[in-house]
Amino acid sequence: MRIIYCDSVFDNKIIEPDYEEEKKSAVEAGFDFSLISFEDLTNGNISTALRFVKEPEKKELGIYRGWMLTPNEYRNLFDGLLKKNIELINSPDKYKHCHYLPGSYEKIESKTPTSNWTTRLDVDSILKLTKEFGDRPIIVKDFVKSEKHNWEDACFIPKASDFDKVKSIVDKFIVLRGDSLNEGLVFRQFVELEFLAEHSKSGMPLTKEFRIFFANKRIVKVFDYWDEGEYGETKPELDDFIEIAQNIDSNFFTMDVAKKKDGDWIIMELGDGQVAGLPDNADRKEFYNNLKENALQQ
Repeated sequence: MRIIYCDSVFDNKIIEPDYEEEKKSAVEAGFDFSLISFEDLTNGNISTALRFVKEPEKKELGIYRGWMLTPNEYRNLFDGLLKKNIELINSPDKYKHCHYLPGSYEKIESKTPTSNWTTRLDVDSILKLTKEFGDRPIIVKDFVKSEKHNWEDACFIPKASDFDKVKSIVDKFIVLRGDSLNEGLVFRQFVELEFLAEHSKSGMPLTKEFRIFFANKRIVKVFDYWDEGEYGETKPELDDFIEIAQNIDSNFFTMDVAKKKDGDWIIMELGDGQVAGLPDNADRKEFYNNLKENALQQ
């Protein structure tokens, strides 16, 4: 089994520094690893991107651990590695299923805030969607990410019926996302969560959230989502989330969950496990040991 990491922008023979500690833990857990060029991959130069990936004699399972990719970029990576006899743990369809919220919304709808979306950015399309929320507060994001660190200016809309405010927030969001905007807009009902702390840099309200990694429907590790704030004895109630995980069309994914102010637990979103970050305080050694055990159990 092999982990595929991104190389350094400055030296294609060494790993991207942000993944150095992960790589050490992966090697200790018994994984092999290869480096690819993220820049060449995203520029469409697949053969150049994968030039340092050694082809195994027989087909090998691979897991990408690197920066987010668009579904098309991921498909190019998947196909390029397959030609080298390495098959990534998630097919392109499985990657997209968890990477884009609309792709997995039906699977988590019972435990996640009400959401709708559009690939159109015109005023009429936006007004039609936001009207569905009445006077309730909502947030805006694209199919993958929000601008939560610009909470007041480009994320939170206090009243969905206040279209001047909606337009202001959405316009700012689109400007900030720029060329990184993923597919379209998603509007989600705002749900009050249990307060944790204020972010030390952005001042954004942090809430009690957790990131659960699943491999082959089994939990690999549960992490505190934020590195700031005191979680105390708070831990997610996992039974419902494990049950939902059995129906997610992915072999390796994350489920971000949060505690509501009223004490209930909800799913914030899913993500492909290959591009989901580990918190700074994560026990990487335990993560990779558990990942190896669960990833091999098809």
